[in-house]
Amino acid sequence: MNRQNLFLFVWMLMLAWLPVSAQEYRNPVIPGYHPDPSVCRVGDTFYLVNSSFQYFPGVPIFQSKDMVHWQQIGNVLDRESQIPLKGASSWLGIYAPTIRYHEGTYYMITTNVGNGGNFFVTATDPRGPWSEPVWLKQQGIDPSLYFENGKCYMVSNPGDAIWLCEINPKTGEQLTESKQLWQGDGGRYPEGPHIYKKDGYYYLLISEGGTELAHRLTIARSRNIEGPYESNPNNPILTNCSRLGQSKQIQGTGHGDLVQAGDGNWWMVFLAYRNYGGSYHHLGRETYLAPVEWKEGEWPVVNGGMPIDTLVKANTLPSVLLEKHLEADAEDAPATGAFEWVQLQNPIPGNYLRNDTMAVEEKYFVRLYPHGTLTENQQPTFVGRRQESASFSLETDVVTKGEVEAGLSVYQINDGHLDFFVSQKQVALRCKLKSIDYVVKSVPRLRKGSVKLRIRSNGEMYFFDYSLDGKRFHELASMNCSLMSTEVAGGFTGVVLGMFAEGKEKSGYADFGYFYYDEK
Repeated sequence: MNRQNLFLFVWMLMLAWLPVSAQEYRNPVIPGYHPDPSVCRVGDTFYLVNSSFQYFPGVPIFQSKDMVHWQQIGNVLDRESQIPLKGASSWLGIYAPTIRYHEGTYYMITTNVGNGGNFFVTATDPRGPWSEPVWLKQQGIDPSLYFENGKCYMVSNPGDAIWLCEINPKTGEQLTESKQLWQGDGGRYPEGPHIYKKDGYYYLLISEGGTELAHRLTIARSRNIEGPYESNPNNPILTNCSRLGQSKQIQGTGHGDLVQAGDGNWWMVFLAYRNYGGSYHHLGRETYLAPVEWKEGEWPVVNGGMPIDTLVKANTLPSVLLEKHLEADAEDAPATGAFEWVQLQNPIPGNYLRNDTMAVEEKYFVRLYPHGTLTENQQPTFVGRRQESASFSLETDVVTKGEVEAGLSVYQINDGHLDFFVSQKQVALRCKLKSIDYVVKSVPRLRKGSVKLRIRSNGEMYFFDYSLDGKRFHELASMNCSLMSTEVAGGFTGVVLGMFAEGKEKSGYADFGYFYYDEK
């Protein structure tokens, strides 16, 4: 071996022994209203689901190769027969789901609060189609499944504690009596249970404290799946409700799920929210990621025992960039394969017409027929997408025919929304917030034809602009984003930005020329 080759060999040997430098990633990994994440790994691909409450379709599903970059590949519940949502608001509907994979089959188990309780659906392909619901006896929210030795176990939280039973994974029949496992470490609302087995222990991960500021994750373990369970003396294993975490923008950390990557390292996905303009969050609870150290026979340590932040240093998997939405484009019409589009409750199909269903000379992006109002919340005509960035610009143009009010809504809940609309006589901004319902400001509509509407935000304020001539925009009004926050408006979701039409049935319709959403 000559001197040059010897030097190269020694240099490569030294590099092999050097520690791997930490990489960085930013939280949230799935921004905007994407709460209650659950994850599983199949081969080299991770699959993740979120709760969806009153929105249709339900339970968005994502895929990733590196846990950092996620791509939506569909919605698990995409048929009314799977997801009845009669009367649902953002307090009701589809709560926290769990996704698991076992012997060639994907399982998604969740709760439809107000319309049936606990159920699961199955698929051989995570993109679907998914089965009809299999309804379950044991109630309580946030059910999860665990498979072992030919048995399928279900955990949920009836009776303010975590309970376990065995079920038939094909029929849903409950095979054993429900048995209480753990009440947590004293925090209110023990929920979101998941069971894992490692090093001869069954680990039970739950969330406590309510899904607000005091949210936290705790864990217990047992040699027997039925208990008794021993609490981790270092609980909680994740919370930002602490001296170290109190000054961070991220708060409400909790409701998580653990997964082991192919390289042996462990990760946790969990929900949290970001405050804007003080202690207010309007984007909803989002999906976050933290590294986990889990030594043999010991308790898992999340993020080195430190609070989570927007910038995380960790030895991540090799980065695999994915398009954010598989087939989605901000200008695609609803129901064309753009999976991020959602509607309220079970939509009435005839009230939504795409531009390829009418004569060519009729130029519009989507035509909406009214069905009551957003506030009445009885299958209102609304189609939109989650607000995923604090700063954005959203623009459309709209033409109304008949006695219809139509435009863009900043929608948090049926009694908390800002509606920027056009009618025959005016362009106006209306604020609905609990018992408050008033027109903030309006201008006369001086000419027929389309009116351009634009909503902008910088994270603290929403700005509402209009153009009557299609060229020059004028600011009509501005409103503080905190008015649409969970702390003020309420609900379990986050802001959804959408097109709407209000009025009596058969009173007219509204044509929208385009829908352009640009994140800053």
